[in-house]
Order: sequence, then structure tokens, then C-alpha cells
Amino acid sequence: MKKKKRIIALLALLIIAGMAAVIAAEGRKKEIVLEFGMFTGSNWDVASANCFVIIDKAIAAFEESHPGVTIHYDSGILREDYSEWCARKLLKGEIPDVFMVLDTDFNQYCSLGVLKNLDEAMETDPEFDETKYFSTALDIGKNSGHQYALPYEVVPTLLFVNKSLLAKEGIEMPDQDWTWNDMYEICRKVTRDTDGDGMLDQFGTYNYNWLNVVHTSGAQLFSEDYTRANFACEEVYDALRFTRRIYELNQGQKVTQEDYNNGRVAFMPLTFAEYRTYKTYPYKIKKYTGFQWDCTTFPAGSAGGNTSEVDALLIGISRWSDHEQLAWEFLKQLTYEKEMQMDIFRYSQGVSVLKDVTMSEEAAAIIQEDMDEGERVIDSRLLGSVIEDGITAPHFQKYEQVINLADNEISKMLEENKNIDSTIKIFQRNVNSFLKQ
Repeated sequence: MKKKKRIIALLALLIIAGMAAVIAAEGRKKEIVLEFGMFTGSNWDVASANCFVIIDKAIAAFEESHPGVTIHYDSGILREDYSEWCARKLLKGEIPDVFMVLDTDFNQYCSLGVLKNLDEAMETDPEFDETKYFSTALDIGKNSGHQYALPYEVVPTLLFVNKSLLAKEGIEMPDQDWTWNDMYEICRKVTRDTDGDGMLDQFGTYNYNWLNVVHTSGAQLFSEDYTRANFACEEVYDALRFTRRIYELNQGQKVTQEDYNNGRVAFMPLTFAEYRTYKTYPYKIKKYTGFQWDCTTFPAGSAGGNTSEVDALLIGISRWSDHEQLAWEFLKQLTYEKEMQMDIFRYSQGVSVLKDVTMSEEAAAIIQEDMDEGERVIDSRLLGSVIEDGITAPHFQKYEQVINLADNEISKMLEENKNIDSTIKIFQRNVNSFLKQ
């Protein structure tokens, strides 16, 4: 009898131990923490008080649909410190499963093999359709023809127009398909000395540079493999001739941000993020309060279009993530889920990367909510076409250095009235030697 009881007790203990092991195993299955890397504030150098709202909402929705999964992120990392923070994580082998990727880091991460190639996940996921993205935004996350990151938020650069100044001079707001010649005529009319002191105090443009013009010229500055520069071509020559004509209107005077802020300049490039920020209270009262202003496309050259540069904030997946499928699902939650992408309009200053969201009536209504009564909001179809037809900065490591060299050379050329063709031919030879190094 005692032996029977001992056997029963032993069996009970074994059952309890087995159940405990199962419960523990189930607990371990549920203890999945997905690390997410992000920075505080806006990627577009404008004020942002809602940087965590979108992410927190996305995390809550993801955790609800994925029981047992927790998304963790470190808060308080400033954008200017984010690259260094990622570098430290990388050295420790602790790079997050999913993380924001700055444009300045993207090429390096691709070359170092930090980012997971997303091609297979995109092709095999039956719920994913890459055509829903703006193709220009999607291309920003590509390297050597492969997708290594998806766009989270996109921002085009537009040309902002001082409508009050144009009205004062009897000039109508330019059409969206206007040309370099149209712009030159407007700048010529508004550039003058208004108080008779012998100095110009009203100008056509501020911060409108040669690269803005080249983007609308039809030029391709580099070969497809980025091993050769193509500055010495007729499209670039035309762009620089036009840049010189605009430059010469100012008669050597330097136009400043203060001139634009005080309503003395007709045109200035600004990002859409700046448009949304400075069109709304309270930031509107700090800038551009003395005049009415709006935005339009850039003027086109004879061989180009009304083209803008487009930038995007990217999000990628670590190649070493232990939770690749969950990481992919969370990446889709951030960049592909419609309601999540509508929050870009609600809580950020950028534009959704999804065409249907950006060109929707709901998005237009959200933008309108922030504007003063009677203010015209940028047309959502115009916004969509500007993004889809936009130009993105090339992905190669020496690009920024080449553009900085070009800035210096072209500024000197304008100031010293050097010959355009010969200056650019010499510059191109130097750049091609630099690219071969």
C-alpha cells in the first residue's frame, strides 16, 4: 500500500514537473523582444513635438496583433547623435532588429553588410505590393539594384513663392509647367532698388542654386555605375548659363535669409516639411508673417521637366536579426499599413510613402486643418506627381564630396565670371580622377 502511494506521488511529481516545463517553455516562446532603433525629433530639421506618437501607436497595434512580442526602443537619442549611437551598437553586436537609416549612413551599411536584403521578403509575401509605394521613394532604399530598406516618410523640395511681392509688382502666380525663361522674366521685374539709395533691396531668388537648376535640365550627372561624371554636357552648360543669368541680376549683392523672411525675395526652395511647419501656428508667427506665400514646381529647362529633389527617411532590418519574419512584419506595420501611414500627415511634417494615402481626400483634409482659413493647400495630386517624378540623390560614397567640390568650383566661376565650358571640362577631368581613386 505504501509502495503504491509512493508511486502515485512520484507520478504526480513527474506530471507537475512536466507541466512546469511546458509552462516554462511556453513562457520562453512568449518572451520575444524586438529591438527598434529610432531618433528623437524630425528628420527634416523642423520642430516636431509628436515624434513618438506614430511609433507608439504602431507598436501598440503590432503587439496587440502579435501576442507575446514586445517592441523595445531607446528614447531620447537626438538625430545628430543617431549615427554614432548606431555605430556603437554595431561594434557591440547589438544593432537593433529594425532601425531607422539616415541617408548619410545607407551606402555604408549596405557595403558593410549590415542591412538585410529585402528582395525575397517582398517577392514572397502575398500581402505585399511594392507598386503601392511611390517608385521614387522606394528607389531611395535600393543599392546595386537590391532593396535594403523601405521608405517610412518622404519629403520633396518645392519652390516657395512670395505671392504678396508678385501681386505688388503686378505679376501673376506662375503655372506649374513654367520654364526658366518665365522665371527669369519675373526675377528681372522684381529685382530693383525700391528706396532709391542706390542698392538693390528686392530680389528674385534666395538659395536657388545650380543643382536645383540642373535637376530641371534633363542632365544625368553620373554614369549608371557612378564611375564617371557627366558634367561636361550641353544640359549642364545650359543650366549653368541660366544660373549665371539669375546670379547677375543681383549685381554682386548677397541675398540673405533675412531678405526672404522680410518679404523682399520672390522665390526660395523649401522642403515640404518646412511648408507644413511654417504655414501653421505657432511657427507661422515666427517666420514669413508679413506676406502671403505658397509653393509651386521648379521651372523647367528646354530639355528637362519641372523636377524636384526627393528625400526619404528609410527603415531597414539587421542582417543578424534572430526574428527576421517578425522584423519584416513590423517593418510593414511602419511603412505599408495605411492607417499608420496616414499618421505621417497627422503627427509629422512629411508625406506618406504610399500613393493612395498621399493623394487621398483624408490626407488633404488633415493638411487643411492646420492652415489658416482661406489658405490654399498644396494640391494632393500635384504633391503626388512631384514625388513620383522627382529626382533622388545618387547612392555612392563620394557623391557628397563631389557635390561640395562642384559647389565651390561653380561659386568661384560665377564670382570671377569664368568661362562655363572650359571650367566644367577641367572640373570633370578632376572629378573623374577623384572617382577612380
